[in-house]
Amino acid sequence: MTGLHEIVLRSEEMEVVILPDVGGRIHRIRAFGEDILRTPDDPGLHVSEPFLWGAYVMSPWCNRAASGATVLAGREIALAANFPDGTAIHGLVSSARWLERSSGELACAGGGDGWPWVFEVSQTASLTGATLTLEYRVWNLDDAPMPSGIGLHPWFRRPVAVRLPAEAVYWTNLDSAPYPTQVTGARDLRSLAPPADGLDDTWTQLTEPQIAFVWPESGIQATLELETDASDVLVAVASPPAIGAIAVEPQTHGPNPFRRLAVGEPDPPAMLPPGGSIRLVLRLTVRHPGGRTS
Repeated sequence: MTGLHEIVLRSEEMEVVILPDVGGRIHRIRAFGEDILRTPDDPGLHVSEPFLWGAYVMSPWCNRAASGATVLAGREIALAANFPDGTAIHGLVSSARWLERSSGELACAGGGDGWPWVFEVSQTASLTGATLTLEYRVWNLDDAPMPSGIGLHPWFRRPVAVRLPAEAVYWTNLDSAPYPTQVTGARDLRSLAPPADGLDDTWTQLTEPQIAFVWPESGIQATLELETDASDVLVAVASPPAIGAIAVEPQTHGPNPFRRLAVGEPDPPAMLPPGGSIRLVLRLTVRHPGGRTS
């Protein structure tokens, strides 16, 4: 598939390609000439396989939510299942068309599709040397409080070692436990190592607001710094054996978000007042131990 508009950012250390027409997603991050995301040869695969490539924005909720009709915050929502497990996954903007503004910002308007609030999501990307800065924000444009979250879902190419300094984890994103438990065994990601296959959980209680990566074949290293004005930042990790990549997803609430909100469990989505917003800033800095710049 051809014809997708691309926004390209370049420095000596990095190249970043963003597709406004397909969820404002990042098609490529290339560091020192090496792709570090799972990037398709044909950008059109972002359309036919929207959840399996690159890095895409999740909002107004992240992770999995129950499909079907329910009442939430006094309004009825009716979310269609969009994933093989029958859930409504990763919000409403990951495949939508985003519009470019003169400031360099991208924005996507939302509402409808079973979601009874009006909202907007914005993103600004800038590249300075070896650091890519991504700023995301979700705005409540409705006249009533709206449950809200925002996150990014990058697929980092394997083999890769990851260090996630989190002390607790919500087991299984499909039907998460109400409360997190202390990390043990394969779910203890506090030391730099390749994550085990088959993880699909959400980590919390970070002791540092950053995640470390090392690609052993190229020697490339990266640090992803996390910043938010939400109450907390959590990180989902998925490592399906059949995909040559690992998802490491910063987000502003826990899994099964609407259940958490309905029954008073920890880490629910925020209730944004009319005109309110949540901001998530991610700074990815890459390094090469050999001092290469291209």
